[in-house]
Amino acid sequence: MGKMHKKRTSKERGVADIVRSRIIAGGERIWRFSDFEGLSFTAVAQALSRLAKKGVIQSVGKGLYYRSKQTLFGPSQLNTSQLRSLPIHRKKAFPAGNAAANFLGFSTQNATTPEIATTGLSLPRLLVGNDTIIHTRRPEAWKNLSYEEAALLDFLRQGGKASELSPIETVQKILKYFQEDERFEHVMKVAESEPPRVRALLGAIGQQIGHPERYLSFLRKSLNPLSKFDFGNLFPLKYAKQWQAREPKTYETFRTS
Repeated sequence: MGKMHKKRTSKERGVADIVRSRIIAGGERIWRFSDFEGLSFTAVAQALSRLAKKGVIQSVGKGLYYRSKQTLFGPSQLNTSQLRSLPIHRKKAFPAGNAAANFLGFSTQNATTPEIATTGLSLPRLLVGNDTIIHTRRPEAWKNLSYEEAALLDFLRQGGKASELSPIETVQKILKYFQEDERFEHVMKVAESEPPRVRALLGAIGQQIGHPERYLSFLRKSLNPLSKFDFGNLFPLKYAKQWQAREPKTYETFRTS
């Protein structure tokens, strides 16, 4: 028992030495847990906490630490813009709403209020800003998606309503996205965790780009046959009605090839 404790303590000390040396060599900058990938999360957290207590670094938020530099006027101060410029791990945060539409090219306007989706319960406000709308609890399966694929799923969740294009142009563009490489097949792997409307939209998209019924059958079986779904700007999908789309209140005949 004693030997195991000594071995564990030795490992923790080794991680603490690595963390300290990296921070000292790194000069003035902000540090996060993700900067120490490959090391024990618990040991890194403990090392950073100890360094903060000793004044080597300064805790500026949950999981965020700042290493200042000495100037003629004393230690440098953290600039808020430095925090805003930090990239958010792309496996944890994705564009949402108008930001997703803009990222995918369905909109040319930058949203006045940024929107982000995350698989977690929250994101550090110090990084994303107090005015940012954060959509939490996206399925854990989203971590297996690319940035673009997650944006596409968010766009489907909104029924493409943030698109500045006409409904027909919106459908044509979304079809092109899902015809690239094996994107549709990749997104289908997380379809089970999506809301019914998204599964219905994926079914209509898959059928239109030529996937056989046997491939789409699990999507069809997952839907309540009595339900109707608002496809929004994606109603012009050729097989929308077969996938239980609700007819828009203001309706003109849509058709895409």
